[in-house]
Amino acid sequence: MILKTDNITMQFGGVTAVYKLNIEINDGEIVALIGPNGAGKTTAFNMVTGVYTPTEGKVLYTNAEGRELDITGKRPSEIAKLGIARTFQNIRLFKDLTVYENVLIANHLHLKSDFLSATLHLPWYMKEARQMHRNTEKLLQEVGLWDLRNEKASSLPYGQQRRLEIVRALATKPRLLLLDEPAAGMNPKETEELTEFIRQIHKEYNLTVFMIEHHMDLVMEISDRIYVLEFGMTIAEGTPDEIQNNQRVIDAYLGVDEDA
Repeated sequence: MILKTDNITMQFGGVTAVYKLNIEINDGEIVALIGPNGAGKTTAFNMVTGVYTPTEGKVLYTNAEGRELDITGKRPSEIAKLGIARTFQNIRLFKDLTVYENVLIANHLHLKSDFLSATLHLPWYMKEARQMHRNTEKLLQEVGLWDLRNEKASSLPYGQQRRLEIVRALATKPRLLLLDEPAAGMNPKETEELTEFIRQIHKEYNLTVFMIEHHMDLVMEISDRIYVLEFGMTIAEGTPDEIQNNQRVIDAYLGVDEDA
């Protein structure tokens, strides 16, 4: 088990966005969190990554040494350093920087040198800086973005921007990668390519993946297990086959269609 949420609840004033959410993710799994708009999916991600502190409950993470840590309410930067990275539903690239620069910046998460060492270009900082450049070059070559390294992020096609955001998260060397609607806005071809890309990085970088997604073809094709939220509460959990045949899940989605 790499991640466990223990009855996490999030209230905003009198509104309960997520109620007693219990999720367990095993090392190496791809787990999806699905549900209608407003079900509380991104709120759940925000509690795991420190954007929100749960009103109740705990978020537990097992680090690389096998030690279970209570990460409830820790700062996002602390959680990222432990090996949890995420992307966002709305792309948050540095649009005026190049592909290379976007990925290089992410390497700074594990920088040990202080500001003074960097300013004065002291030897230990320069050694770290050279390693960050090597890491960036290696990663961009491995994921097929090296030829685009000098392109501004804003000039990339939409699908490539989505891919770059995932690669930037990979640069922080995560063990657990959270993807918030990675296929949002993609056409079927881009979604198919993204599905294969997620499958590739999951295998090559020994990742555990936890994702929110509305594209059911993507979810059903690569997920080991799926959790379903409705109005902030878990209504189902199981394999893709079990979820596809769960009447309560079918009803929840049919309800959304009828209201649309």
